[in-house]
Amino acid sequence: MKKLRILLCLALAALCLGALAGCNSDQKGDTARPAVVVGFSQLGSESGWRIGNTASMEQAAKDWGFGLMLDNANQRQEKQIAAIRSFISYQVDVIVFSPIVETGWENVLNEAKKAGIPVILMDRMIDAKDDSLYTAYIGADFLAEGRRAGEYLIKKADDMRAKHLNIVEITGTVDSTPMRERQLGFREAIGGDERFTLLESISGDFLRSKGEECMRYLLHRYGTEGIDVIYSHNDEMTLGALDVLESVGMKPGQDVVIISVDGQQTAVDALLEGRINCIAECTPHLGDAVMALVDALSRGEEIPKQIHPEETVFSEFDDLSGLEPRGY
Repeated sequence: MKKLRILLCLALAALCLGALAGCNSDQKGDTARPAVVVGFSQLGSESGWRIGNTASMEQAAKDWGFGLMLDNANQRQEKQIAAIRSFISYQVDVIVFSPIVETGWENVLNEAKKAGIPVILMDRMIDAKDDSLYTAYIGADFLAEGRRAGEYLIKKADDMRAKHLNIVEITGTVDSTPMRERQLGFREAIGGDERFTLLESISGDFLRSKGEECMRYLLHRYGTEGIDVIYSHNDEMTLGALDVLESVGMKPGQDVVIISVDGQQTAVDALLEGRINCIAECTPHLGDAVMALVDALSRGEEIPKQIHPEETVFSEFDDLSGLEPRGY
């Protein structure tokens, strides 16, 4: 029975790799070469941003002629670890994953290192003493995103001639890189300004439903008159908060300043409608840049340890008439 299970596993692995190896030409160049297989563990599909990020990876793998083994962890670290181990067993050429949290990766990444498989972190970082456990990180500068959100608030307060503003913060997943750095960057930007009081930070786990829960709690605690500014770490939570505010008769963007992060189409539409005041951009379109790194690694080339895409900020102070559709 044990021998049969082993044979079945080997057969399944061969079938997976055979299907993935069907694309064996480099569509970015003219020369044919052996197929490259990428194992990609996505942390979930909790938002338009995450869905757009997955689509970007799938399209880029197709464009580059690479095979892609995709696993959705559905917000579970143990499922991501299992996926990475399966990629190691299948002997993929490169592993790419977006860590749900920063800690708890040393064992499985040591296994990848021993197997000689390079690891690219996408969108989120890990907390590891040994940075040789991953080859590169590609994703947003979350600290800069938080600073941009804070800089907008200073400009808004000046425009309002505000003497004092009470802020509540709906953060992302606790101990994730974007949660920590978006919080830190925002606080660094507004920290020396005595006009601002941060009443409370509460985690909405990057989920719209939890954004709603957080907003209900915050309104219950501080009332409709006690909150002047809402800083939310992603658009999904922001949209959930908007639903709650409007259900109690408040006008987000007018009665309360709304600052969000990401830039998905539904949030940009709300910005254009005046329901959101500012969005710090965080692009999910990382696939092509990731596959360029994979291509370089497959050719034995060295790649940068850290890469940030170019990002900006959208606000009520900008002319957004020419803004292209976001695509996610």
